Amino acid sequence: MTPEEPHDGMRVVGAGPRQPADRALRPTRFDEFIGQERNLPNLRIFIQAARAREEALDHVLLHGPPGLGKTTLAHIVAQELDTRILATSGPALARPGDLAAILTGLDARDVLFVDEIHRLPVTVEETLYPALEDFRLDIVIGRGPSARTMRIELPPFTLVGATTRAGRLSNPMRERFGILFQVEFYSPEELQRIVSRGAALLDLELAAAAAAEIARRARGTPRVATRLLRRVRDFATVRGVNAVRKRDAVSALERLHIDADGLDAMDHRYLGCLVRNYNGGPVGIDTLAAALSEEADTLQDVVEPFLLQTGFLQRTAAGRVATALAWERLGIEPPIAGGALPGLFAADDVPEAGPADDE
Repeated sequence: MTPEEPHDGMRVVGAGPRQPADRALRPTRFDEFIGQERNLPNLRIFIQAARAREEALDHVLLHGPPGLGKTTLAHIVAQELDTRILATSGPALARPGDLAAILTGLDARDVLFVDEIHRLPVTVEETLYPALEDFRLDIVIGRGPSARTMRIELPPFTLVGATTRAGRLSNPMRERFGILFQVEFYSPEELQRIVSRGAALLDLELAAAAAAEIARRARGTPRVATRLLRRVRDFATVRGVNAVRKRDAVSALERLHIDADGLDAMDHRYLGCLVRNYNGGPVGIDTLAAALSEEADTLQDVVEPFLLQTGFLQRTAAGRVATALAWERLGIEPPIAGGALPGLFAADDVPEAGPADDE
């Protein structure tokens, strides 16, 4: 079974190998890109300025949840700069020699894209520092007293790093990026435009109401919207439907176990565990991960961002807490009268500050 074949408990949003359809739907220019209006205009200006001066663009850090277009933006940057892009990932650069092999193959103003840059080994990261600042590479040859350093001059290039965990980047690495770009969740209106554009590229007749339904359940994420569009098309193809209407989209999405709020089977497992097993919390992420037989990083990176964004979940110093909306969505009454949540004070129950016991 491939990562994209849905069944009970398996997420449509899980990361997996990108198929040719994904690449066909991916924008290649800023004019085709939808969303990120808060930061995108500035990035376009920086690129225009670098091209006007015939210089390499300053290093760019793209950070935010998965599926929001970081890889797409990296390729668009190279396309707009009219230069090559070489792509790799943090875990793939296991040794400084791996990095040196890539850097020495760059031409002036090329773009080096490193996905999951927060997972670079420390030795590789430290080797990268002089390359980012001074466009030189210092390589140690030999060991012990006979060791010597060889310096290699590099052409000016642009590093585009992408990460879902900006907090895991070391301060020295983060400070070497001149352009910080935070990708944000998309509005339903933006996702509807993305879905409609994808349907046109796939030669699929999709009603506006059907596109809106897919967008509403896409978790604010273009990658999810694209995958849902392809799955809706699959159901339409098998059923012999030429024009996809809203009822067709709703039927397909329900078969994928994605409800009207965009919550899938994994979201319901998470919230159900938090509410039923732990009385709504607070509970630590490691405890939840063990109870759900999932990796803690998967819950933090894939599940929780959408639940936090939509108000089903709170993160507190004591742990994760289900909000009143989560209890309502599961159809369960909160155990405290008046709807207050376990582990949290109701507005009228906050104790007043009083004198210390020893006063």
